[in-house]
Amino acid sequence: MSIVTEVRPAPTRPAQYAGKVTGRRVLRSEWAKLWSLRSTWITLSLGLLFLLAFGTIAAVRYKVMSTSGQPADPDFARATTLSLSLFGVPFALLALGVLGVLTASGEYTTGMIRSTLTAVPTRLPVLWAKAAVYGVLAFVAGVVGAFAAFLIGSAVLSGSPIAMTISDSGVVRSLLGVGVYLGLVGVAGVALGALLRSTAGGISALVGTFLLVPGLMSLLPASWRDDISQYLPSNAGESIFALVPAPGMLSAGAGLLVLLGWTALALGGAAYRLMRSDA
Repeated sequence: MSIVTEVRPAPTRPAQYAGKVTGRRVLRSEWAKLWSLRSTWITLSLGLLFLLAFGTIAAVRYKVMSTSGQPADPDFARATTLSLSLFGVPFALLALGVLGVLTASGEYTTGMIRSTLTAVPTRLPVLWAKAAVYGVLAFVAGVVGAFAAFLIGSAVLSGSPIAMTISDSGVVRSLLGVGVYLGLVGVAGVALGALLRSTAGGISALVGTFLLVPGLMSLLPASWRDDISQYLPSNAGESIFALVPAPGMLSAGAGLLVLLGWTALALGGAAYRLMRSDA
């Protein structure tokens, strides 16, 4: 009597991807995730629309008042073609900043962040990639919108007392400054979204920092207000693209350094929480 034994093949392990996690691959991953979201297209379109629409409206309003013989509006006392064309920057700031928050907080809301951190266990490259990808995107959107808004505004105000062209001194620097400002706002939004891990919380912090706090400065004594307000993120950012700094404003270089400091502080907080707490 013979015993027949069945020989089974040893189980094979599924082939594993042998590629390393590199900074370039993390950047490509974040780029793909960003453009796969419908909110990216919608919010970027809104940001550009705000820049173009509000700048055009301000220029047309000035043109109508200057040609109709109406009394000069005090709001236009120091207006230039550049300042009127960039009237929509605060509104574009809101749109692009909110999208920055969503870029980071959205993964925590859906739970996708666990898969992301499993693929990139060192964690911090994910934050740097998100900030870099979205910061560059917000910069490009800001530059394109600012140049387009100025070209429209200069066409509307051609022949007026405040007419300017793109070849005038300081105009190109100011328009590029808008892109730098909005790019840093986008990075700050990513940092706040990653730090607070909440879309509502990140948006509230962004709006409070850039829009509400400057208004609350009026409650402080005048001596304190003048010393503090110029170092706020919004006021420092506005000095980056101001053609001529108003009294009490920082220079363009100093404003850039201050805004970079605020952005680095937000990113540092987000990095610390990312490394110290679970997703």
